[in-house]
Amino acid sequence: MNTYTLKTERAVRDAFWLEHPSMRRQFYQPGKEQNSYPANVCVAWCDYVDALVKDGTISNALAARVTL
Repeated sequence: MNTYTLKTERAVRDAFWLEHPSMRRQFYQPGKEQNSYPANVCVAWCDYVDALVKDGTISNALAARVTL
């Protein structure tokens, strides 16, 4: 059984913004929907979630449901 480091959607979102401080400063707004962000933020988000799954930080199930 895997023990994942990030276990909630909130934890994944928070980790993303911490890893991307320039995007956070420029684009982050509480309550903003994922599709309201520019394409470069959405691509960075998808790449980030994919990388988290590949290194075992989050589960496939969490990756499938988490949104920015």
